[in-house]
Amino acid sequence: MLLAEERRLDAVFHALSNRTRRALLQSLTAGPARVTELAEPHKMSLNAISKHLFVLERAGLIRRTREGNVQSCVLDAEPLAPAEAWIAGYRRFWNQRLDRLVEFVEKKPRR
Repeated sequence: MLLAEERRLDAVFHALSNRTRRALLQSLTAGPARVTELAEPHKMSLNAISKHLFVLERAGLIRRTREGNVQSCVLDAEPLAPAEAWIAGYRRFWNQRLDRLVEFVEKKPRR
């Protein structure tokens, strides 16, 4: 993996490491939203929400637009694809372990 790709992947995982940012992304799956709408369900200031949005924006997961004093955000899920691919690489590992567990349980004599 190229260094630039690794840095983008690091930024995505960093963005996803926080529950507030994951909740913001989840909200944006319904469509574009104003920053004030995104902040409403969270018990934090607009400034704090803006900092979370900056992390998401830096990771390429959202795009912000401004019309006058109103900022809106839209989800860009494309950067999630390399993260999903990285995680999928471990799916075979876990499936093999689960298969071995099933074999063990099925072979174990019952009392």
